[in-house]
This record gives sequence, structure tokens and C-alpha cells, in this order.
Amino acid sequence: TLNPHPPNLMFPIIILALWGILMTSSICLRQTDLKALIAYSSVSHMGLVAAAIIVQTPWGLTGAMTLMVAHGLTSSALFALANTNYERTHTRTLLLVRGLQLAFPLMSTWWLLTNLTNMAMPPTINLLGELFIISTLFNWSTPTIIITGMGTLITATYSLYMFLMTQRGSISTQFQLLPPTHTREHLNLTLHLLPLGLLIMKPALVSGLFT
Repeated sequence: TLNPHPPNLMFPIIILALWGILMTSSICLRQTDLKALIAYSSVSHMGLVAAAIIVQTPWGLTGAMTLMVAHGLTSSALFALANTNYERTHTRTLLLVRGLQLAFPLMSTWWLLTNLTNMAMPPTINLLGELFIISTLFNWSTPTIIITGMGTLITATYSLYMFLMTQRGSISTQFQLLPPTHTREHLNLTLHLLPLGLLIMKPALVSGLFT
């Protein structure tokens, strides 16, 4: 059976998980390495998952399972996009890979969709998972809404920052002759984002284990 009131020993761990959300999200705002930014983003989301699991309620475990599946696909798609950039520019520095929308307009669409998914925009399943977790933590302790709210805001900020830094602006003169994107890369991203779009139509496939 699930214990709706975790023992006092777990309180410091929950607090550390919530504090980690703010710290790792803030670190994302000052990253210059694209892959490091994506990696810290994953740590931030897993802070939500850890806190929800420790609270031990059906909603918390449902939200944790949902967010783990959703962010697993989202983070993998972001790393795949970062790799397509690196294969062509041979750098992960954000300041050096600006303006790629001009060279790869279709890949820029993938960047936009993946970043919107990362910031849990509706109707993605990421939003469902985060709503379950935020509701669980709010029910456990009302002040947690401040930390989870700030974490959500910072997540939206660095997701937009990542998109704007890589896609907008003027492209560097050293990247004028870039090889085109391949069908396999678009298929790879389709296989990441299509399940995220379809799972919201049947979320019980990933979230119905504990409800």
C-alpha cells in the first residue's frame, strides 16, 4: 500500500530534490555548451520525478511514470538535434551555431516542436505528468507551489533561449557550405515526437499503473 504521508526522514530529500530543480534550471540559463544545457535540463526534470516518488501517492507515482516516459523521448530528441548540428558545424558552442534556421528550415521546425515539448506545452503528455506532480506536491505542502512554479517558468525561459540561440540571428560566414539534412534524421525525430503526440490520446498506456 502507498503511504500518503512520507516519514520525516524523507523531508530533507524532498527539499533537496525541489531545490535541485531551481539550481539545475538556473544553470541552464548560463550554459554555452548545447549538450550540457540539455543534460542539465534532464536533471531538473528528474528532480520533479524524485520528489513525486518520495511523497508516495497514486497521483505522484502516476505523474512520475508519465514524466519519465515523456522526458525520455523529449531529451533523446534534443540530443539527436544537437548531434545533427555538431555533425555539420563541429562545435557545440551556442554563440557559434546561430542562424541555422536559414540553412535548415525543416530542422528548425523540429527544434521548435521539441523545445515546446520540453517546456510542457499542451497537448503534450509532458504537461500531464507535470500537472500530476505539481498537484501532488501542492497537496503535500502548499509552499512547494512557489518552487515548482519558478522551476516551470525557468524551464520555459531556457527552452526558448536554446531555440533562439541555435536558430535565430545571422549565420556565421564559416558555415556557408553546410551538408543538407538526411531522411534518416527526420525519421529519427518523427519516431521521437509522434509517440508524444499520440500518447496524450491514450495516457493510460503510461500513467494508468497507479490510478
